[in-house]
Amino acid sequence: MKTFILRLFTILLIFISMQQFVFAKISLGSYRIVEDPEGVYIIELNSAKIKDKLVPYYVEDLKSNEDVYKDTKAKLVVNAGFFDPKNQKTVSYVVIDSNVALDPNNNENLMKNSVLEPYLPKILNRSEFRILQNEKGDILYDIAPHNDEVEEGYKILHSVQAGPMLFPDLRLEEEFFIIVKDGKIVSESASALHKYARTAIGIRDNNVYLFIVTNKARMNLIELADLTRKWGMQKAMAFDGGGSTSFNSKELDVVSDKDNQARKLKSFLILK
Repeated sequence: MKTFILRLFTILLIFISMQQFVFAKISLGSYRIVEDPEGVYIIELNSAKIKDKLVPYYVEDLKSNEDVYKDTKAKLVVNAGFFDPKNQKTVSYVVIDSNVALDPNNNENLMKNSVLEPYLPKILNRSEFRILQNEKGDILYDIAPHNDEVEEGYKILHSVQAGPMLFPDLRLEEEFFIIVKDGKIVSESASALHKYARTAIGIRDNNVYLFIVTNKARMNLIELADLTRKWGMQKAMAFDGGGSTSFNSKELDVVSDKDNQARKLKSFLILK
């Protein structure tokens, strides 16, 4: 009996060691993908490994996420900022190598829209994912409204805007995703309160997390915020969602537009 127990204990130790080895092996990569719950994918990026490989990307003429994945030969590509499909111009700021690559002020459909005019300050100040760098070359990730000051000692190397901020503050009204009058919600943008596929990005301990909510597990922005909270994000924000929700890597392909078609988009976040 003692021999049997000893053998069983030895087997258990070997099994545990194998599990630790597998986890360590995954952690050594630049990212890993977890599905939890079904239809929701969380991509954990290792900041020690990705370094300067995580960057925004944009196209002059709209392209699908999959086409950008193939064109750039990136490790992964995810949809990012808002855009106007009618004139193919951006509704979100994108900064690449400290230069403004896309500017919503140049979108006449946005800036000359009389209905949106009272809300332009909110739209232009929506939250953005920032990749900051100091003089030593250290990388720091942040999420903040566009007009917020940058962390002292750092500059914006890259950024991509979308919104709203999900956590620690859900800024639906502040970023013009809902309009509230007399204590009641009278309007919403980006179907904020309805269940759709969603894309989000979060930061925890200076590691980046992508949240891909597919059509199998549709959420509204309140539920999306709760998802990022459950995963322990210190900061999180939404990217463009609905039919724009797209992700491509060698392990996973996600499209969310009608009839499983890939919507053509304007801006992306890629891991080279």
